[in-house]
Amino acid sequence: MENDSGENPTKVNKYACACAIVASMISIIFGYDTGVMSGAMIYVKKEFQINDAKTEILAGVLNLCALVGSLCAGRTSDKIGRRNTIMVASVIFMIGSILMGYGPSYIALLVGRCIAGVGVGFALMIAPIYSAEVSSPSSRGFLTSLPEIGISIGIAAIPSLFLAIGILKMPESPRWLIMQGRVGEAKKILYKVSNSPQEAEIRLRDIKEAVGIDENCNDDIVKVPESAQTHGVWKELLLKPTPSLRWILIAGVGIHFFEHATGIEAVILYSHKIFAKAGVHDTRKQILATVGVGLTKFTFIVLSTFLIDRVGRRKLLLTSLSGMVVTLAGLGFFLTIAENSGGTLIWALVLSIVTTYAVVMFFNIGLGPVTWVYSTEIFPLRYRALGAGIGVAVNRLMNATVSMSFLSISEAITTGGAFFMFAGVSLVALIFFYFMCPETKGKSLEEMESVFTKGKSSENFNK
Repeated sequence: MENDSGENPTKVNKYACACAIVASMISIIFGYDTGVMSGAMIYVKKEFQINDAKTEILAGVLNLCALVGSLCAGRTSDKIGRRNTIMVASVIFMIGSILMGYGPSYIALLVGRCIAGVGVGFALMIAPIYSAEVSSPSSRGFLTSLPEIGISIGIAAIPSLFLAIGILKMPESPRWLIMQGRVGEAKKILYKVSNSPQEAEIRLRDIKEAVGIDENCNDDIVKVPESAQTHGVWKELLLKPTPSLRWILIAGVGIHFFEHATGIEAVILYSHKIFAKAGVHDTRKQILATVGVGLTKFTFIVLSTFLIDRVGRRKLLLTSLSGMVVTLAGLGFFLTIAENSGGTLIWALVLSIVTTYAVVMFFNIGLGPVTWVYSTEIFPLRYRALGAGIGVAVNRLMNATVSMSFLSISEAITTGGAFFMFAGVSLVALIFFYFMCPETKGKSLEEMESVFTKGKSSENFNK
């Protein structure tokens, strides 16, 4: 389809890129929270005199509340639009971050993280959807990966203010506008975010066809067919899905499940604990090593954004999981040796740190960013907000499960044993992706259902 549109496959539309960057700023504030909590966890425990159980609750409660936010965000974005939902996410998180910043007690900090968590749920669901819906097929992977880069940058709560200003200049998603019958507005935006007039017309035609509007209709305001309305989508998606829609749902939810079931949150959030088990007992050195984890994460996410539209989603996923199986098993092995030696074996300490960075590297070259691109782009327009919301809810549930149980699991089966477990889960994930996730690179959003149709999808597994 792109070949007929006059689109340069290597070109990224500047206006669409600017819109995606503004939308991705909401992820920066979530990244700030994750990064700060990773380092601050050492001091929070001392300041408030809390045990491991309360530490786990503090670490995981944000994601439990994000689960609620992500489920609410789907319906909200269908009602008030993608742009306004980003604004709602920003305001909610700002309130939570202010409370966290000035909270004088453990309870106040916990409440602040709960409120911020709802905003995070909104943000994680809506930013990739907006970016995907304004992007051309050739650059959709790159632009939809920007929220993941935002999480890695994670500098301060101040981006909420810049985001609020930036939203004033952002257009609404053209796909959402067409679902509301506002074809004239959508057409103007498509001309701005497309690489050529021909591409804009093709995208407009495909979206109108998907919604059920006559492609020859040139009215600015049209009545949208009943079949394109979003009421009843819960039943159609969860209770009576078509075979292709069921496959999409399994793939979309499955990739979110495995993103955190493979244990990355344990590596990021408790990296200081891992380094302590390996033999690094100085707090400043632990924090320095934790900073190295963040830099590794950022570096390979950026690399992934430039590869995802060239190499493809499927190859990055399979490469990522293959590397994670090996490095997680290696981390488990070296940590076991380091723990049993009491941290006296320098080579075990060094290799524990190296494999920790390697796990982060392989995760962020594939599974991390691809999860958000893939799960956002595969759902048909009518089910996109709901499907993405369910996926993010599962994502946050697994994130909370890992972050709130890792210390207890480590206590029960040792830290090394916990990473052997995550290596086993990663192997299962590799098998799942191999059989359930066809390639989507270069496909328009309106083509996705055919990609997941048996008989038409075999070529997409060989890419």
